Amino acid sequence: MTARKQLFISSVQKELADERRALKEYVHGDPLLRRFFEVFLFEELPSSDRRTDEVYLHEVEQSALYVGLFGNDYGYEDSEGISPTEREFDHATIRGKERLIFVKGNDDSARHPRILALIRKAGDQLIRRRFGTIPELTAILYASLIEHLERAGDIRSLPFDASACPRATIKDLSAEKIADFLDRAQRERAYPLGRKTAMSKALVHLNLLDKTQPSHAAVLLFGKQPQRFLISSEIKCMHFHGTEIRKPIPSYQIYKGTVFELVDQAVDFVMSKLAARVGTRSESPQAPVTYEIPRDVVAEAIVNAVAHRDYASNASVQVMLFADRLEIWNPGHLPSPLTLAALRKPHPSIPHNPLIAEPLFLARYIERAGTGTLDMIALCSEAKIPTPEFKQEVGTFMQIIRRLESQPESKTQATGEATGEVTGEVTGEVTGEVTGEVTGEVRRLLEVVHGDMKRVEIQQALNLKHEDHFREAYLIPALTDNLIEMTIPGKPTSRMQKYRLTAKGRAWLDSHVKRVY
Repeated sequence: MTARKQLFISSVQKELADERRALKEYVHGDPLLRRFFEVFLFEELPSSDRRTDEVYLHEVEQSALYVGLFGNDYGYEDSEGISPTEREFDHATIRGKERLIFVKGNDDSARHPRILALIRKAGDQLIRRRFGTIPELTAILYASLIEHLERAGDIRSLPFDASACPRATIKDLSAEKIADFLDRAQRERAYPLGRKTAMSKALVHLNLLDKTQPSHAAVLLFGKQPQRFLISSEIKCMHFHGTEIRKPIPSYQIYKGTVFELVDQAVDFVMSKLAARVGTRSESPQAPVTYEIPRDVVAEAIVNAVAHRDYASNASVQVMLFADRLEIWNPGHLPSPLTLAALRKPHPSIPHNPLIAEPLFLARYIERAGTGTLDMIALCSEAKIPTPEFKQEVGTFMQIIRRLESQPESKTQATGEATGEVTGEVTGEVTGEVTGEVTGEVRRLLEVVHGDMKRVEIQQALNLKHEDHFREAYLIPALTDNLIEMTIPGKPTSRMQKYRLTAKGRAWLDSHVKRVY
């Protein structure tokens, strides 16, 4: 049997004693972890004539992993003003030990200034995770130890996205979705396989089979009903008029589908609620539309959440639009060695789900270079909105994007001076609601229709990729409300069919948006 590795658990001696004991009992009681780990606690050290600090540092050297539990206290300070806890952390760093840092609680106001400094120092070097309860602590320690064992080769198993999806068969995948993907991948990245490629060959080429069974990634990318197998893979989108989570929720949508469909629908949900300025057609047939948060920023944040989330979690991605900000939460942690600080500098791309990230790259939803967060920062700067915020709290990665501050006249008019590029009127309030009776989706459709347009032309103008969603949320409601009409009403499915504004649709626009017809 492989020799067990020692875990050195460090904290201020008089603080977090229950947590230290709970971790030891958990590790020694787990059938898998106890095969590989032995826990060292300083309170269990027998009497000795050696100096206590020497013994502790020696035990750090003998350990495979250093586990630091940081609370509110800094502890006893030696003649140099350094506590044993910080000495142990520094010694583990110097000796090249793997370090796992867990911080209790989210409120830093009660912490000693020196422990705050230690937490910041640790955060600059590695990923630190917060916990509230002992069950939360044991859960994140378990995940960290399993990751360590897999990385070290002590246990061998496929990553979640590469492992077979239980009960799923090839019949649960959509040949049409795979063909559409191959079309796009060939167009965007010169991918060698075309839409006529056999499904089995395409799946093998993308490493999406576990022997003959579809992997979790295959189901999430191309499943007919992905949520039938992975319930929590859905996206929950919410819109609040205020700045807090309050019920009732004015607009709440739960989107299902493949990862591509989830991204498109969630992005569209946000864009339909944001305030926008419609310019003139002086320079092009299509009137330019400028949103308070650039679409590319919204898309990048949502793609990040979908691509890098922990799909083994029972939690879902949450997209929440408030009056002053957009928040996107996804279950999971930044992959080691990335830190929150590293996201603001050039950094390598380390996908949490590489087999999901690869098709997203091929379809040009993401880039490989690790530039996503840097692109978000640059685009926000260009749009003159605050730099995005990134947080990691209790097993959740959060992206926060601030909205433009509301102006008193923004509900009814704007001159274009805010952007310096476009003129027109704000089509929604600062909360994103439309002034009038139409939905945000229908409003967007009315703004882009110019003359007689084919369905695909309207869809492209809206930057929507999925026809079903476009028809359900945009086209059919606009037709039902008699805001647009068919040019060939007697033949709804004619390939020559086009759509145009009705008198009612033009009247709505005249009362809400200045535009050139």
